[in-house]
Amino acid sequence: MPPQENWTDEKIDNRMGRLLQAGVAVSGLVMAVGAAVYLAHHWSALPAYSKFQPLPPSQRTIGVTLKEALRGQGRGFIQVAVLLMIATPVARVVFAAYGFFRQGDRLYTAVSLLVLSLLIFGLTASV
Repeated sequence: MPPQENWTDEKIDNRMGRLLQAGVAVSGLVMAVGAAVYLAHHWSALPAYSKFQPLPPSQRTIGVTLKEALRGQGRGFIQVAVLLMIATPVARVVFAAYGFFRQGDRLYTAVSLLVLSLLIFGLTASV
């Protein structure tokens, strides 16, 4: 694809900055809502800091997290906010690859796609 004039480095930087700002703002808003909902239901519960109890593996999936959020559970909202915060820099890399592609810059498009593949591998590979 030939380079397009309206995709300058400055415009890409500005759009990328707005993307990151929006991702953090949405994540923060969802986190605040989740914290408010969670505290409204559990304000008197005393935390037990002496022993860490992780969620069972069956409850650590994105599907379960989304169902909890859709049911209005605070923990679900908080976990969705964390997922959105993780997705924000991934979206930035996707946008960078697209912007470089629109500019006709093959090298930076390839580098961005390599970074994206490494991010996806790192997020999905089991440890």
